[in-house]
Amino acid sequence: MRSRILGTGAYLPERVLTNFDLEKMVDTSNEWIIERTGIHERRIADQAEVTSDLAHEASVKALEMAGLEPHDIDLIVLATVSGDMPLPSTACILQDKLGAKRAAAFDINAACSGFIYALSVADAFIRSGTYRNILVVGAEILSRFTDWKDRTTCVLLGDGAGAVVLSPSDNDSGVISVRLYADGSLWDLLHIPAGGSKLPASEQTLRERMHYIKMRGNETFKVAVRTLQSLVEETLKDNGIKPSELSLLIPHQANRRIITATAERLGIPLDRVMLNLQKYGNTSAASIPIALDEALREGRIKQGDYILLEAFGGGLTWGSALIRW
Repeated sequence: MRSRILGTGAYLPERVLTNFDLEKMVDTSNEWIIERTGIHERRIADQAEVTSDLAHEASVKALEMAGLEPHDIDLIVLATVSGDMPLPSTACILQDKLGAKRAAAFDINAACSGFIYALSVADAFIRSGTYRNILVVGAEILSRFTDWKDRTTCVLLGDGAGAVVLSPSDNDSGVISVRLYADGSLWDLLHIPAGGSKLPASEQTLRERMHYIKMRGNETFKVAVRTLQSLVEETLKDNGIKPSELSLLIPHQANRRIITATAERLGIPLDRVMLNLQKYGNTSAASIPIALDEALREGRIKQGDYILLEAFGGGLTWGSALIRW
């Protein structure tokens, strides 16, 4: 039994933070940001909004497209590194906001690869027959963990949420395969040092700005390009799919240079690559479901198309999902 995506949804906060706004905040420029990242602007959540609010808005749209009600959902899997609070899970808070009383709920933390990891868990539950309708969400408010004095990271990050409803397939469409990988020896390339059991919040951690995202950009870039090329090649080869048969590549929206380099090495033209990071920046676990929803609503995905999702993030983690629509 395969699982297939019945509905998608996305939500982006109203506030737009442009590169020109950032020029007034840190030592950077619109030209430098575009050249290095491809990002023109990003969305920033209102102070009254929390991650579960963004997840709720995206989930309502996904349920509407799927033609389901909250009580039809058996399980909620929510990928995030910026949940409402350490305890309880943001998935449980989302369950309450939706009124999905029948659903089990838990969070997954795999950073930018989070949605792929969450999708793999949901797919396995459906294939096993344990659950029928699963809500898979990627939601982030990274602006709360962004050091607005660090020009190497603050230009990259944005807020948003995306969701899909996964259900059993009644034909050959659906999730064909999912691949997950990790290399914990490279954890320090992308992390938030304090706030956990290693360095609980203290005057020192606050003073030294240790509760913000830290990234070694050049090293991360090199590993990402090398890893993602191999990931896509292996995924397609193992499933007997040629790059030319791929209708759309939907990568994690981290950096245009990474995406372009990966596509060029694989011989995939950019018109078959979904790009929206110029509008939203890097929204971590939310980026792939947001891009998927946008591509679907723009008519870029048709029945029978082969779609490949791929992501790379902190952990380090990476993964892919090959889907026949």
